[in-house]
Parts: sequence; structure tokens; C-alpha cells
Amino acid sequence: MSDGTAKTTPLYEQHQQAGAKIIPFGGWLMPVQYSSITDEHQAVRNNVGVFDISHMGQLTVSGATSAAWLNRMLTNNVENLEPGAGQYTFLLNERGGIIDDLIVYRTGLEEFLLVVNASRTEEDFAWLRKHLADGLRLENRSADFAGLAIQGPNVTELFNLLFRRAVELPLRNQIATFEFLGVNLAVARTGYTGEDGVEIFFPAEDAPTIWNELLAKGQPLGIRPCGLGARDTLRLEMCYPLNGNDLTPEHNPIEAGLGFFVDLGKPEFVGREVLTRLKESGTPRKLVPFKMKAKGPPPRPHYFVWRDGEKISEVTSGTLSPSLNQGIGMAYVPAGDAKLGRELEIEIRGQKFPASIEKKPLYKKP
Repeated sequence: MSDGTAKTTPLYEQHQQAGAKIIPFGGWLMPVQYSSITDEHQAVRNNVGVFDISHMGQLTVSGATSAAWLNRMLTNNVENLEPGAGQYTFLLNERGGIIDDLIVYRTGLEEFLLVVNASRTEEDFAWLRKHLADGLRLENRSADFAGLAIQGPNVTELFNLLFRRAVELPLRNQIATFEFLGVNLAVARTGYTGEDGVEIFFPAEDAPTIWNELLAKGQPLGIRPCGLGARDTLRLEMCYPLNGNDLTPEHNPIEAGLGFFVDLGKPEFVGREVLTRLKESGTPRKLVPFKMKAKGPPPRPHYFVWRDGEKISEVTSGTLSPSLNQGIGMAYVPAGDAKLGRELEIEIRGQKFPASIEKKPLYKKP
């Protein structure tokens, strides 16, 4: 049960039983950690970890012109997707601002699944419904599904144990259906950690069974249940942006350094004209990763960023990296300052600590 305002996933009781620390997140009550953020982080880097991502939204689109319509609504080129393939993309407003970043999967010739951020699900659905073309069916199936992210170098071995045979998982950004314990699992080779892994979706009522089986069978592989804390440190080491922090309706994909996921060759999509101008003229600011240059308190969102005695920005994401054992973060800075090695200062509790702009990703696997 929830507190009356926040939602809970089908695994809420399992999280409580496992002693997870629960926090509000995007309108949901979610586990931030079970043992410790560092332990869970290292489990994913070295073994395998499982995250509850049932809070994320699942929208479906179907109909004869669904591909053409989605191509006008999203930045990446949906027409390039064969059935069983997915791609990272953006839903923009008319100003080119980011409503949401998401993954779209082509699950059939005329059928698509959009996996969207939890806090944006209702907004995304309303925006898409407002622009829906005739003859198409748009559904919010979020309440019907549970989701798990299974991440780490032992993910293939885990599936071999689950199925008691060698399993051929889908290729990167592909999605396929597997039957497990009588449940159809949609298994996508995607993730938010920088490690090998999958994200799986299945009927919500089967969530406790699947969760418990994964943790039981994965014990020999060092599996750990993981919370939002480790998910944040893992993604930030890879410089993967977080919607609501690094990506907002006030920011666009070009200045976020994510132009690769924008196909300006398409004749039409929402926000195209604005992004085309920005691509040609350049953006006044850019999202950059930085690393603290000495031991000290970690940077956090909204801490001020200084350069040559001038306050130029604020941190959008910041944490202590368990892999690097030093503070890391991201911030939008003036384009002229967005140079590798550029020295910055991060104001933390009234003191300024030195940092430098680094190359993506901040963590590289040994």
C-alpha cells in the first residue's frame, strides 16, 4: 500500500521484507538501497544486480500509420526499426525542449511499445493523445506490467541458470519474448548502467514470482537486489542523463550532447526547426561531465559551478563515484567553457572545491 499519494509497484512488499530503505521518487515509493549503495553498485559492475523498474511507463501504439506518426512525434528515425528492434529517442515540445527521453520498440509491423520515465508517463500520454492521428490506437498499459532491469557481466550466465540451458539473449537494442514459469517475458537488451544487461517486462501479477526466482537462482553468481542509489551512481559514471535533472523542457538534445539520437534528415518532427537552427548556429551552453580534483564532499544537484571567480552554472547531477572513489557530476556550462580539461570550482556548503571537465564516460571498464 502507499501513503495515499505516492504509488507503489507490485514488488513493494518484497522490498519491505528485504529491509530496503524506501523513499519517494517521481510520485512512487521506491527502494533507494538494500545493503549499501556501494555494495549494490559493485555487484552490477562485477557480478549481476536486479532493479525494480515497474514504476516506468509503458505506452503502446498500433495502427497502419503508427510508424509514420511516431516518426513525426519522436526525434530518432522510427522507420529504421525492424520488428524486434528498439532505439533511444526524445519526445519534444515545439521549442525543442525535452518532454521525455525514452526507448521505443517495434514489437510488430504496426505495433510499438514506448518505455517512458515514471514521472512523465501521464504527461507523455496526454501529449501523444493530443496529437494522435486518425486510425491509431494509443494505450497507457503501465498498470498492467511490471519491469526489472537485470544488469551486470553475469547476466547471460544467470539466464542460462534460469532456463537450465544455454540461452541466446537478444542483441543490443533488440527485444524478444521468452516463456519462463508459464509467464511471457518481453526481454530487451538495454540498460542504464554501462554494463551488459536486459530489461524485462511482464504481467504485474507475476512480479513477486519472477523477482524471487531471479534472486534465488542468481545466488551463485553474486546477485544483489539494487535500489535507486546504485542506479544513479552507475548511470552517472557513464554520463547517462537523468530526466528531470539533466534533461528538462528547458533543455534540448543538442546542448545535452545527444544529437546522435536526433535525425534532422527527417522532413518533419516536433521541434525540428528549432534543433536545426541550433545545430547550425551552435548552442550557448553545453552539458559537460566533470570530476572533482581532490578528496572531499561529493557534488550534488543545484550546487553552484564557478569559473574564474564567476558563478556560471549549477550542478544538474552529482555523486560520489564508487568505482573512481571521487566526486563526479554533470552541469550545463557556457559553450566557451565546455572544453576538456577546463578547470571549474564547485561550491559545496559555502566552500569552493576544484574540478575539471572530463571526457565521456567518466568510468571505463578495466
